[in-house]
Amino acid sequence: MTLDATDRQIIEALQGGLPLVSTPYAAVAEQLGIAEDQLTERLAAMKASGVVRRIAAAPNHYKLGMTANGMTVWDVADDQITELGALIGALPFVTHCYERPRALPEWPYNLFAMVHGSSREEVEEKRARIKDILGDALRASDVLVSTRILKKTGLRLRKRG
Repeated sequence: MTLDATDRQIIEALQGGLPLVSTPYAAVAEQLGIAEDQLTERLAAMKASGVVRRIAAAPNHYKLGMTANGMTVWDVADDQITELGALIGALPFVTHCYERPRALPEWPYNLFAMVHGSSREEVEEKRARIKDILGDALRASDVLVSTRILKKTGLRLRKRG
C-alpha cells in the first residue's frame, strides 16, 4: 500500500494517541477536514495492508501498580521457537514477546518476553510459569529487571514542509 497525503495526515494526527474525548475518531476527522467514516475506512485499509499493525490502549503499568518489571530472556531450540513464542505471547501477563537473533558467545538468548508485576516475587512466579511451558526446549534463561521507565513511543513520522 502506498500512503497518500491524507493517509499520512491521519498517521501524523494519531501517532501521539487518540484525543481523550467521547468521540475521538470524529474529533480527528474534523481536525483533518474529512468525514469520520472516511477516517475509519482508511485506518481499516492501512491495518489490513499492514501499514498500521494495531490501534490499542497503552496504559502506564507503573501507575497501575506494576512496578516490578522484567524482560525475561530464553535460549530455546530454534526449531521450536515459533510454536513456543506463540504460547508465551498468549499468556495474559506477557505484554511483549518476540524472537531476536543470538549474539554468541556472550548472548545466547533468542526468545524475549516482557512481564510485569507488583513485586519482584510476582515477576519470578510468572517467569517460573514460562519456564514450565518451555520445558525441554529451554537451555538457559535470565531476567533483566527494569530500574526505571523510559519514554515509550511508536514510530513517529516527521511532519512535512
